[in-house]
Amino acid sequence: MSYGAYWRPGDPPGQRQLASLFDSTPLRLESGAQLGRIHIAYEHWGRLAPDRSNAVLLLHGFTGDSHAAGPPGPGHPAEGWWDGLVGPGKALDTERYYVVCPNVLGGCQGSTGPASLAADGQAYGSRFPALTIRDLVAADLALAKHLRINRWRAVIGGSLGGMRALEWAISYPDAVESLVVLASTARCSPETIAFHTTQIQAISLDPHYLGGDYYLSPWGGPRAGLALARAIARLTYGCSLELNGRFVAHPHAPIKAEVVEHFLADEGEQLVRRFDPNSYITLTRAMNGHDVGRGRGGIPAALERITAAATVVSVSSDRLFPCSEQQQLAEAIPRGARFSSLESDLGHDGFLGEEQQLDRLLRQALA
Repeated sequence: MSYGAYWRPGDPPGQRQLASLFDSTPLRLESGAQLGRIHIAYEHWGRLAPDRSNAVLLLHGFTGDSHAAGPPGPGHPAEGWWDGLVGPGKALDTERYYVVCPNVLGGCQGSTGPASLAADGQAYGSRFPALTIRDLVAADLALAKHLRINRWRAVIGGSLGGMRALEWAISYPDAVESLVVLASTARCSPETIAFHTTQIQAISLDPHYLGGDYYLSPWGGPRAGLALARAIARLTYGCSLELNGRFVAHPHAPIKAEVVEHFLADEGEQLVRRFDPNSYITLTRAMNGHDVGRGRGGIPAALERITAAATVVSVSSDRLFPCSEQQQLAEAIPRGARFSSLESDLGHDGFLGEEQQLDRLLRQALA
């Protein structure tokens, strides 16, 4: 299989729509670099009210995409990642709300990223500029303007999406009525950065990485490196309870190492089929630099800017962003942020899988 199973122009669009942004004035990034004419892929559900007051911005996790709801099919190899929560009568009730989910800038599911073509007709590859979480939100803001949405009824995000949601509420407080941050943090910890750094190294040390310029390579890109990065990441997305549940039939049953190895290899291969290694590195580095207090006088001063009614949600078994980080975040957000914890054995991925608990929390946050 040749490399590049991520979405590209010419593939079935599915439910994606592409917004062309910064056509006349380029997006100036925090690094000082510029990106001219970017595309942001997004999906939407429901109908925008005449006064445009019912729009909800839904922000996906690290390797997620715009397909938050809907069945698999052409353009969408899997069911929507929050399919049980977005739709008529569901927590994000599309008979009441207009839900918008954009694929993140730097991603590989329709939005401009390293695999996209630059002005010279060649993939950006190693030339794609470094991004920060604030750059990602600047692209989200441009999409909101494109849709003529000045204020979101709610901004909701988990993990990487939670970082973007926080930046929305801090950078543009007048644009966010309600804020829901799930399994995320105000600043990446040294441990999380260490986890992330090993994943970047797994990809960049693959001999087929070619410094990021592998798109025309006959060897197909750093497949092994990306699969290893995903295996490392999978250990942080789950937890010991989740893994024991998968592989331990009863307390004294033998554990077959090859079964665990096969599971991790399968996880890696699934990601290789749908994700670009350069996007993986670009977004991981953006998360590593996440710190809402940077340039704002520290985290407490930054959080003081939030005027939205805030809900902060942790996952009890999360080892990537432990509960203590969400508790501290909720306590530091002024004007009484609501804190809740999902009781889950799923680890960090509980923010995707605990639909029954999430249904209740989302309904409370939007009440």
